[in-house]
Amino acid sequence: MSNYTITSLNGGLANVKGFFCDAVNVGMRPDADQGDVAFIRSEPPCDISAVFTSNRFQAAPIKHYQRYPKDFQTNFVLINAKNANAMTGQKGIDDIDTIMSTLSQKIEVLNPVMSSTGVIGYRLPIDKIISAFDKLDFHAKHSDKAARAIMTTDSFKKELAYRVELEDGSHFNIAAICKGAGMINPAMATMLCFIATDADIPKTDMEHLLHKSTEYSFNRISVDGDTSTNDTVMLLTNKLSTAYDKAVFSEVLNKLMFELAMMILKDGEGANKVVAFEVKGAKSDEEAKKASTALSNSLLVKTALFGEDPNWGRIASTIGASGVECDETKLTIHYDELLIYSDTFRELDKEREESAYKIMKQDQFTVTCDLGMGDGAYTSYGCDLSYEYVKINAEYRT
Repeated sequence: MSNYTITSLNGGLANVKGFFCDAVNVGMRPDADQGDVAFIRSEPPCDISAVFTSNRFQAAPIKHYQRYPKDFQTNFVLINAKNANAMTGQKGIDDIDTIMSTLSQKIEVLNPVMSSTGVIGYRLPIDKIISAFDKLDFHAKHSDKAARAIMTTDSFKKELAYRVELEDGSHFNIAAICKGAGMINPAMATMLCFIATDADIPKTDMEHLLHKSTEYSFNRISVDGDTSTNDTVMLLTNKLSTAYDKAVFSEVLNKLMFELAMMILKDGEGANKVVAFEVKGAKSDEEAKKASTALSNSLLVKTALFGEDPNWGRIASTIGASGVECDETKLTIHYDELLIYSDTFRELDKEREESAYKIMKQDQFTVTCDLGMGDGAYTSYGCDLSYEYVKINAEYRT
């Protein structure tokens, strides 16, 4: 790979040449200081690629996007909070057309797309959303406002930006905002993510690299095992920098999306711990993924993490129930470097149990399970499940 340097930047999307963003509150969110309608706009138009939810009941904004031809360009993404515009049928799609028709009277737009997050089953408040068009500054670079506007149960905004200088001295910038804290499951994890870059990435590379990075990042995390109707990751490039190196861009995109995924996991509703579930020694990579994902989704495992209980029985039971080929005489389980279970050590002695308690009190640690069946390996990431998660979701609509 070519040598390159990467520098973290403050200001999120504002760092990317030719991109503009802003957000305003139109009354869908009670806090007037936090926006509920946001946009991302580019001069000139962008190539765009997207990955969407695997949920069969895809929301209206996704269906609206999918009506465009495969290699379309756009210059405008409109985003709203508090209403998912999901399970709203054809009327939900028609409502987007109405909103975009009004937008086109305010500013020149090319194939505008929309993304929504919030409560399922209600049509968009069209008049409120349209009222935003007289308040938004379409030439602003307010990434902070946009990042905060797309939050739902998030406790903090999520944005990143990098400057990447290539070996030949050319450079490109890449930045993203995203949201996510609940309904997070490794199946195009429940979230919205918007990535903007001025890199001269060919359209033919965009879809492949975005899917690859999604699998490396968002598809490996789980808060609660639920997959929403609105999951979206968009990659937009206006190519204004003229700089590009495929291998470098792929590595940087992986880094950007993985760090955002870890932010989402850290912000899991009521979560206190982030845990890596490394499964190795499986019959195949697919079997390792199956077992690892089962661990990151398991409610019993998550509650044990919250209680800081080194109960390896929940780990072993989940692997055995996952459907992968395994053998209790070959299995080993480690918490970080500490051996918790093997055929020789089936019961925790006092010394190892005390060491395990210390590990489980950490904010982050790794559970490693070696199945001893082959060379397959996979790591997914999960968090604990607390009382606060129940409270947040019991009161979601209120």
